Amino acid sequence: MAASKPAPLSLGNIQGDILVGGFPKKTETFFFFQIDHSHIHDFRTKLTELIPHIKSTAQVIDDRKKIDQNKKDAAGTNPTPLILSGANIAFTHKGLIQIGIKDAIGDESFEKGMLANAETLGDKGTKQASGTFDPDWLPAFKKEIHGLILVTGDSHQTVDTTLSQIKKIFSVGTPNAVVHEVLHLVGDVRPGKEKGHEQFVIFVRLVSILALTKESSFGFLDGVSQPAVQGVDPKLFPGQEFIHQGIILCGRESDTTTRPTWALDGSFLSFRFLPQLVPEFNQFLEKNPIPGVLPRQHGSELLGARLVGRWKSGLWRAGAPIDITPTKDDPALGADPNRNDNFRYAFPDDQKTQDRCPFAAHTRKTNPRADLEDQGIPTEPHRIIRSGIPFGPEVSADEAASGKTHSERGLLFVAYQSSIKNGFEFIQECASSTFN
Repeated sequence: MAASKPAPLSLGNIQGDILVGGFPKKTETFFFFQIDHSHIHDFRTKLTELIPHIKSTAQVIDDRKKIDQNKKDAAGTNPTPLILSGANIAFTHKGLIQIGIKDAIGDESFEKGMLANAETLGDKGTKQASGTFDPDWLPAFKKEIHGLILVTGDSHQTVDTTLSQIKKIFSVGTPNAVVHEVLHLVGDVRPGKEKGHEQFVIFVRLVSILALTKESSFGFLDGVSQPAVQGVDPKLFPGQEFIHQGIILCGRESDTTTRPTWALDGSFLSFRFLPQLVPEFNQFLEKNPIPGVLPRQHGSELLGARLVGRWKSGLWRAGAPIDITPTKDDPALGADPNRNDNFRYAFPDDQKTQDRCPFAAHTRKTNPRADLEDQGIPTEPHRIIRSGIPFGPEVSADEAASGKTHSERGLLFVAYQSSIKNGFEFIQECASSTFN
């Protein structure tokens, strides 16, 4: 953070996936890369050619207006999809060092990298004889990664075209390659009424942390309860909370860490590859309905709701919070942004009984609301903005019948924050991975 007051916020200087709901997308490709050590100068030069492909928050807002207008013009019929694409770039600490940027950025977790903290995060793995922890990650994520280019769009064809243009800039796959592909992952928004819904997280496979500068699979609605950023998001829904810009953006109000001037309005990106055992989870619910609840199927649905904190999406794909409607789903409430986030875990005697929502529910552990706020402990420093996407096919009939996963699926989790320790790591270590 510069010593003097930073310039007024410019949405044209912020990469487009961070704020205002991120890129509008049907599909997304994550391209992890290494910079060739003999072409570092070329890489820095080629970045100027990449800039036209990097979409800003201001451009994302304009894209969303185009989408809204396209829907209005369709007059109740299915609108013809607009051809839209967006790209952002992020660097690891090793990537910044590789291109000669050695400034202290003020985030120890970023500088260490997530591999060094995998055991603390609760990732599965084995302890080596040397005492080092070897997490059960995809092998590619144990290699040195210098950066990530994420590309979104309305279709695979659109994304592939944009990514091919970017690869051409850096001569990827040629004898004179400026960057080399480490791994690429593809995610897709779930089809039809499943859009925006998660199939639920069971275990973690790999992790990487990156710094950024310029629906999920289980049937539970994802993306609800995002905070609103002051001076950026124009509307606050009931129950939604405003957070200072510096909780997400480096160098802004409430970011108390000294940053280099070039880091202003950047954000730290935390990435997690989260395979999800959907058939197994559904089978577990079916075999363990809450006793005494009839019919039996409702007992299973209630168990799932109490584990997650929201009801599994019903006919309208709603996901109503159980703190508001603890005994049965309310699809209309779940689909209403003026009601589906308006709760605090603050009903009388809730702290003693947990009748409505257990402390162990996913939504309550990751955002405790009144549990901390009413004790004078602020939750704002620990807020993040999520922008992930599901990957893998829908559950097949055979998988559903057998209760066994045959095709890998899950969530490509992305979170933005100005402090990895206060944001992603706090939620992961102090909430999601705490068993007591």
